[in-house]
Amino acid sequence: MITTATPGPSGLANLPTPPTGWPIGSYDTYAEAQRAVDYLAENDFPVHDVTIVGVEPLIVERVTARLSWPRVLGSGALSGAWFGLLIGLLLSLFTPEYPAMAPILLGTIAGVAFGAAFAATGYASLKGQRGFMSNTQFVAGRYDVLCEPRNAERGRDLLARLAMQ
Repeated sequence: MITTATPGPSGLANLPTPPTGWPIGSYDTYAEAQRAVDYLAENDFPVHDVTIVGVEPLIVERVTARLSWPRVLGSGALSGAWFGLLIGLLLSLFTPEYPAMAPILLGTIAGVAFGAAFAATGYASLKGQRGFMSNTQFVAGRYDVLCEPRNAERGRDLLARLAMQ
């Protein structure tokens, strides 16, 4: 992710900085770390002193389906149909001299044709090098909860109580 630096209160740019604080808990999943911070908040802990840090980053690609010509053409045609329908609806609003269904039908048919053609072109350009669909996620190996030193001991005690529940 690319972020742009914006001037802060002092006029200097808010640049990315490493987290500060002492570790008060370590969790295998983000949901567990979030639960820990929620627990701290429920116990009137000053959560503005807390940071969740993802450690040991991983890029995980989960394969969701095998690609085939029918799947590629079908999904391209469906995407194109929605886009063509939208264009057809807009055209029907601004062309009252035609029956309302004509631009809608024409837009949908053109959308199906162009969507399938563009999907086929993209798939053919891969030349069999990527025959699957996937979702990519950026995750961490573990999530540490850090706290500023002034409240770290109390935070550690509260999270120890949470672990015993």
